[in-house]
Amino acid sequence: MSGHEAIDELLAEAGVDGLRLRGAVALLSGGRWWTLADLVRETATSRRTIESLLRVLPLEHSGDHVRIPIDQVNRYNVGVDTDISGLGNPVAGMVAAHAETLERLETLIAEAPRGRHALDHVSATAETVLRRALLLGRRFWLPGARLLCVGDHDLTSLAVRMVHPEVEVAVADIDDRILEYIDAQGLGVRTRWADLRLGLPPSLRGWADLAITDPPYTPEGIGLFAARAAEGLRDRDQGRILVAYGASERTPMLALKVQKALFDLNLLHEAIFPHFNRYLGAEAIGSAADLYVLRPTTKTWPAIAARLDRLATAIYTQGPQAVESAPAAPPDEAAVTAFGPDLLAGDWPRGLLPQVPRTRLATLLAKPYAADPGRVAIAVPAGLEAALPRLLLATRARHVRVLTPGPVVDTVADLPALAALLAPVYRLAAEGHVLDAVRLSPPDSGPERVVRRIMDSAHGKVANAWREALTEPGPAGTAGLTKRQARAAVEEAAPWALDATPLELPLHRLARMRARIGAPTTA
Repeated sequence: MSGHEAIDELLAEAGVDGLRLRGAVALLSGGRWWTLADLVRETATSRRTIESLLRVLPLEHSGDHVRIPIDQVNRYNVGVDTDISGLGNPVAGMVAAHAETLERLETLIAEAPRGRHALDHVSATAETVLRRALLLGRRFWLPGARLLCVGDHDLTSLAVRMVHPEVEVAVADIDDRILEYIDAQGLGVRTRWADLRLGLPPSLRGWADLAITDPPYTPEGIGLFAARAAEGLRDRDQGRILVAYGASERTPMLALKVQKALFDLNLLHEAIFPHFNRYLGAEAIGSAADLYVLRPTTKTWPAIAARLDRLATAIYTQGPQAVESAPAAPPDEAAVTAFGPDLLAGDWPRGLLPQVPRTRLATLLAKPYAADPGRVAIAVPAGLEAALPRLLLATRARHVRVLTPGPVVDTVADLPALAALLAPVYRLAAEGHVLDAVRLSPPDSGPERVVRRIMDSAHGKVANAWREALTEPGPAGTAGLTKRQARAAVEEAAPWALDATPLELPLHRLARMRARIGAPTTA
């Protein structure tokens, strides 16, 4: 079969969807050199499909760049609009007016913490996050509005604050590095730690008017992130949820499963902008994703409750919490039996210590346990390690034993840092898969006393515990601050702590709390 016949056959097989292939041919005929990744992203076409086209085209090469030879351009130039996503990009004409913002976003994305494979991180382009911000302003009335970013590795929160400073923006994310990076930009974004499998931060429930998320591209991940986004809405009638989701043109059934997960939540699809989002990677799906605009209905809320009742932790496409990953190995039963716990938290074998009460990790984080167990054993599965410091703070037991999926020194990224963070509360000791945390006596005075009070009240608001500690008499009967003085001191030292609990604060906030407390305590 000649080259022309092979090309004609490939285009014929594509049918009405062949516009994307003809667009790729037009790009290659334009005289510019193209990498495979750039072609994938520009045409929003999967890597496999572009590779099949490149195999039948006559190409010249320059390193990893290709193009159709200049002397054959007229034969292959099909004269089509190469931007096949134009109909799905209603704010394309607005980007040029924000050149400085785009340049700043490019720098911020380039310098951000690297994505984590196990969390399905792929960075959106700077133009994508800018266009998200522009679309919000084009579609919605934003003065006085609140936006919740359910996960924000893409830094959409920063783009929105730069373009629409009148909007309050909050981020809930599992990656403490991202939260610290966002805080460091000084744009006034409210940051909260959250593993959405374990719950949305209390301070963000019913908080937002709009929510946006770019979740793991599995039906489980889409369903969970959309449900948590809905939980974050305060306006159940007019609120909207924007969801990025992409699939290869080769896998329509996968896209259907994801859309069914959204339909199961009884969310109205108001709009779908095809290929609105572009990525630095994700070539299997054409480095592109559609943008869905969803509106809750009266039937959404019971559907969300039902969805969260059957919550699964495996929501990702990769890593230990991938949907298709092998079942996790059970925790070391001998280590917990010898410990003699009064409470088991997490997923333990059914027959283990049947007389001991059990609770889920999500329940442990959501509210104080009703009883006062002296010994608590916690099973932390692979993929939920980021919750470990919060789980330790969530119980006031005298002795906590944590069973980790691998050796503690491998499971905990920085064990000395964890020990320093929890030093006001616990003495830690690690051996093999076991991490023991023994509660210390509270200090009598100084900033450490205030830090301990806050950490001991992990389910309560940081500001409340802080103020109460400042108003108590000090050593030798010295007077504490008045309620008014204490309130002013906390507001000045930590405005980010006013409505947050210790369990939802990013780790960098917890780690620096003593320094923030030092000045008002001695005032």
